[in-house]
Amino acid sequence: QVQLVESGGGLVQAGGSLRLSCAASGLSLSTYAMGWFRQAPGKEREFVATISRSAIKTAYADSVKGRFTISRNNAKNMVYLQMNSLKPEDTADYYCAAHSTPYVNHVYTRNGEYDYWGQGTQVTASS
Repeated sequence: QVQLVESGGGLVQAGGSLRLSCAASGLSLSTYAMGWFRQAPGKEREFVATISRSAIKTAYADSVKGRFTISRNNAKNMVYLQMNSLKPEDTADYYCAAHSTPYVNHVYTRNGEYDYWGQGTQVTASS
């Protein structure tokens, strides 16, 4: 059974940092592209960041570019999202997602492309 479990969320002041982790089990992470998405209250889930199987390619939403960094450790079945310079508008539930793909250097930015999702971790950046 595939499981993705996010951790590392919390309350932080604007300008602060958090590091989210996603622990994957029941799958071989090296065969999946990974992504982070977020959903704020009353809004649709939106793309945040994605990383290819090889970790060579990454992509970010314009709103987080230069502040957030996605990374992965396939040997540990872990994916991370380092979030710096947090803003109140970053407040949301953050979700880790996995997409099975034969392509080692492709990234995926659309919700519907992902096969598995975690339960989410809450991030609040207060002004």
